[in-house]
Amino acid sequence: MDNSSGVGVLDKAASVLGALESGPATLAQLVTATGLARPTAHRLAVALEHHRMVTRDMQGRFVLGPRLNELATAAGEDRLLAAANPVLTALRDHTGESAQLYRRQGDHRICVAAAERPVGLRDSIPVGATLTMQAGSAAQILLAWEEPDRLHRGLREAKFTATILSGVRRRGWAQSVSERELGVASVSAPVRGPSGRVVAAVSISGPVERLSRQPGRLHSGSVAAAANRLTEVLRRAGE
Repeated sequence: MDNSSGVGVLDKAASVLGALESGPATLAQLVTATGLARPTAHRLAVALEHHRMVTRDMQGRFVLGPRLNELATAAGEDRLLAAANPVLTALRDHTGESAQLYRRQGDHRICVAAAERPVGLRDSIPVGATLTMQAGSAAQILLAWEEPDRLHRGLREAKFTATILSGVRRRGWAQSVSERELGVASVSAPVRGPSGRVVAAVSISGPVERLSRQPGRLHSGSVAAAANRLTEVLRRAGE
């Protein structure tokens, strides 16, 4: 099948991005994968880097850049947010705790949807709130499945450790107690896009007095089920 669009430079740039889909690549590996001449592959990779569609890891290898994730997020955001509100409301009603949906944005996480506990003591996170990626169960989820280089950078000032994130990946959910804020506990689980990449985190949060010092024992199943429902929405959208 001819994959040519008739616009040569775009076809070549697409071949560079396609070659990076499987992971980091040196310039020599890009040349081999794309069949482009070395100067051409280098010129295109650097141009894509300028537009943040390509970046480099700590070894200087080319990798897919953050702009692609931003575009993908924008493309799927309406569908995810439309599905999020009823899912979060059901999660809040089932657990009795405030529920949130977070996306990563650079070195922060943004609350993009929420269903607050209507009465009593609660952890109130308004939609649009910007929180740290250095603490909290949602931050653990959004970092745990990152590429190794980005994961290690994220751990430098984090209140959680690589061992904790290893446990998160093994269990499929995260918990925190007084990590982001004294007296607040939370449980989070990952929402995955059609490719399997973690694109968001579903959370519940509230006072330690109610959630206990092992909030995952109480609510990990409910939170993971809610995250899985949103993952299924995105999977169907990608078909």
